[in-house]
Amino acid sequence: MNGQNRKDILPGTSVAIVLKADQRSGKLTNGIVKDILTNSSFHPHGIKVRLTDGQVGRVQEILTNK
Repeated sequence: MNGQNRKDILPGTSVAIVLKADQRSGKLTNGIVKDILTNSSFHPHGIKVRLTDGQVGRVQEILTNK
C-alpha cells in the first residue's frame, strides 16, 4: 500500500520512508511512525511522518505487520 492517504497511516504503523537526503537515490528507510506531520488528507509524494528514532521523511510504502 502506498503512503499517499493520511487515513491509512497511524502512530505505531510500520512504514518505509524516503528521507529528504535520499530523494534523488530513492533509498528507503524502515521504521515505526511516531507523529504524522502532513495535515492534508492526501499528498502525491507521500504523507510526511516522524519515526520513533526521530527521522523525518515521506511514506513510500506501508508495511504489513504479519
